[in-house]
Amino acid sequence: YFPYPVTVCFGKPLPPTSTPFEVREAVQELETAAWPHRKRRMLTLSSAFVRKARHHPWRFFMADARVPKLRFGPALTRIVFLARRLRPVWQGQEMVGILLPPSVPGALVNYAALLMGKVPVNLNYTTNDETIASCARQCQIQTVVTSKAFLDRVKITAPGKMILLEELAANRTFTEKLLALLMTWTLPVRLLERALRTNAPKQHAPRPTLDDLATVIFSSGSTGEPKGVMLSHYNVVSNIEQMSQTFAFDKRDRILGMLPFFHSFGFTGTLMVPAALGIGVVFHPSPLDARAIGQLVRKYGVTFLLATPTLLQMYIRSCEPEDFGSVQFVMAGAEKLPERVAQAFEDKFGIRPLEGYGCTECAPAVTVNTRDFRAAGFRQVGAKRGKIGHPLPGVSVRIVDPETLQPLPVGQPGMLLVAGPNVMKGYLGKPEKTAQVIRNGWYITGDIAALDEDGFLTITDRLTRFSKIGGEMVPHIKVEEKLHELAGITEQCFVVTGVADEKKGERLAVLHTLSDDKLKPALDKLAASDLPNLWKPRPDQFFHINSLPYLGTGKLDLRKVREIATEHSGS
Repeated sequence: YFPYPVTVCFGKPLPPTSTPFEVREAVQELETAAWPHRKRRMLTLSSAFVRKARHHPWRFFMADARVPKLRFGPALTRIVFLARRLRPVWQGQEMVGILLPPSVPGALVNYAALLMGKVPVNLNYTTNDETIASCARQCQIQTVVTSKAFLDRVKITAPGKMILLEELAANRTFTEKLLALLMTWTLPVRLLERALRTNAPKQHAPRPTLDDLATVIFSSGSTGEPKGVMLSHYNVVSNIEQMSQTFAFDKRDRILGMLPFFHSFGFTGTLMVPAALGIGVVFHPSPLDARAIGQLVRKYGVTFLLATPTLLQMYIRSCEPEDFGSVQFVMAGAEKLPERVAQAFEDKFGIRPLEGYGCTECAPAVTVNTRDFRAAGFRQVGAKRGKIGHPLPGVSVRIVDPETLQPLPVGQPGMLLVAGPNVMKGYLGKPEKTAQVIRNGWYITGDIAALDEDGFLTITDRLTRFSKIGGEMVPHIKVEEKLHELAGITEQCFVVTGVADEKKGERLAVLHTLSDDKLKPALDKLAASDLPNLWKPRPDQFFHINSLPYLGTGKLDLRKVREIATEHSGS
């Protein structure tokens, strides 16, 4: 924009005795209140993508193992072609199911749905048929776009009517391709979207607005029926803008897209960020395929890697140092980043992972560490070890008492609350659950955290990863960290969970992958360690398994961990 638009907001005067922490908190909340002034200049996801594709038609957009290079302009033409083929199939449907891995076809179908004014719902293919059916039922999904080759590999049953990509894209006529090309480059954005939203001249579906749904992302369903998180265009576009301000992406950047689209980081960070900002993305269907990922990063010069600490451990073990030579930023999220993993990654690849924090309900990014800003006579600290960074622009955080929700002093752990334009609309069809977690615009994360005097946030643990033993809350993650320290091992080989106990209500159980000769020294050191006795799992509660269970996102499957531990302990 020229001139660049600026909004100046004034808050309530602060007393002269205010501390720097109190001033920072007031400025953050004022920034959150000012963010809606940007709304009139924002575009929906589909409009932002079309404009970016038309401005930079020959810029590299995406690739995967089967499509070595696809530029923005040709990608838009393919999307228009797919949208025209899907229009009669999706007629009368608001939400449409997609069952595809991170790939060029999976991305194109998602963009086609958004361009048609539909709400794409990416279904979790790493779960069971019952959970998928529950998600489809909640969204009233009638059709699911998938691939025969993919279904043969994942061995699951898609709900509703299946639309196979192989059949959908087959027998393309010259007329269809020519019409898609003409629509791509001749119709104004509004007319292009309108043409793809209708089947007949008099049937005009309303054009999506920023407040309309962009997608529904389902929770893992670890307890009961999975919840559908409703994210609007405003939520996702705001989060993209927040990340863009923080990392200053440019046309030379390329993101590795190996997180599934049913995961909020995958949907926003690797599917929508490239489309809205005009940068490249390289897709791979499995984040667990470390060797292939290393080769793709090297081949395409990937600059931005978004992964979980569990995945980083796999890459440390399987990738060569030169594979990640082009990487400029490594963001670790979804799980706590242990210092041992960060140090091992830096030792091998020469770049230190920066820990961030997010949640599906916040579209998902909330806080990040960044690089320091350095100049002559000046240094602005951008990251601290063991911290998850500062809130993104427009995001406010509070640490409160879990019972009363009253603010706590600096440094004292408590419940983390988040406010900002990226906070979800609510849970699909569950207003009572929405009311439980959103109070006066603040989202109650369920995470225990603390803020230091410089405004850096630390996540202590999730409430769900505590065991209440003898009236005391015992944190699983701290016990896991101590066990890895005592065993002197970088790669995760212990996971702590809680199982039922008749006397104390609950007791700690540990699944591990160590041999007996390596476990015994660690147990001897544990007995003599400075951990509180209540935090020390009994030696007979260590159970060996061949491998730890993981979700398709690369995170530990904590529900499965608890099931295995319960079975071994006989609880």
